[in-house]
Amino acid sequence: MKVAVFSAKPHDRRFLDAANAAAGGRHELIYFDAHLTADTALLADGAGAVCAFVNDHVDRAALSALGSRGISLVALRSAGFNNVDFRAADELGIAIARVPAYSPEAVAEHTAALILSLNRKIHRAYARVREGNFTLDGLLGFTISGRTVGIVGAGRIGIAFARIMLGFGCEVIAYDPFPSPELEALGGRYVSLEELLKNSDIVSLHCPLTAGTRHLIDADALGKMKLGAMLINTSRGGVVDTRALIAALKSSRIGQVGLDVYEEEEGLFFEDMSGRAIGDDVFARLLTFPNVLITGHQGFFTAEALTAIAETTIANLTAFEDQGRPLHSVVFTY
Repeated sequence: MKVAVFSAKPHDRRFLDAANAAAGGRHELIYFDAHLTADTALLADGAGAVCAFVNDHVDRAALSALGSRGISLVALRSAGFNNVDFRAADELGIAIARVPAYSPEAVAEHTAALILSLNRKIHRAYARVREGNFTLDGLLGFTISGRTVGIVGAGRIGIAFARIMLGFGCEVIAYDPFPSPELEALGGRYVSLEELLKNSDIVSLHCPLTAGTRHLIDADALGKMKLGAMLINTSRGGVVDTRALIAALKSSRIGQVGLDVYEEEEGLFFEDMSGRAIGDDVFARLLTFPNVLITGHQGFFTAEALTAIAETTIANLTAFEDQGRPLHSVVFTY
């Protein structure tokens, strides 16, 4: 099957080509740097499926443009699917596939890295030492062992992160509308969201972006957090109200913030902006805070995770071609 792969970076080509070759090279993968939109859908002419990423537009306009070209499958190379208009896909008869789990440990470990870097000011110390400055002023951290870590969303990634923090000697509490006994078996416990915000020294977000979780961490939630607490988001940018977060940083209610995602990251993340001015004033304001550490949606970026993503994506394409249904289809919910 011919597949149009959008938002393709060099690593996408490398890992998808390897997975396709290992599966017998059944699919003809055509790569495009462009994001998928209604306007760029024409690039998929002649293909039977498209492969999309987190910042591609799988909305009604794009799906209609794809459907008119005979596209019957959109294979997401991601776990999240908040960028998909399911009603439109259902009406147009376009199947949606995803990668439900690739490497929970990859994101969990990146979350821990953000916490450690923020707390011990590793990023600032690195720059300082490179300039020959070996003073310790401004680098004071706190001992993580014995602290309370609150996990919002105790799915695969949340559970993997809980294991790490329990290993550090932390008390782990979690909020999830669908609690799993696995967390309690590890030594964590479930509490209400309000109790989690009130008692956590570190709050880490690991929930999907849905209508119910959009701006879950808003001004009200931030106001309930322990004064000076650390907030980490490696889930989806829209879970946090960025303007409310900036206000909480300005008032020193929030002590430290680590972000691997941003609600308006499209056009910024995964792009080289080093030679251009950043036009997003809200994001630029975030960068001015010394107690904010931002990475560009790289939590998933390990060789193991990319291998799993590519292999599952190829398996979805093959199953759809052979059986008319992808291996991991998304159930339409709207």
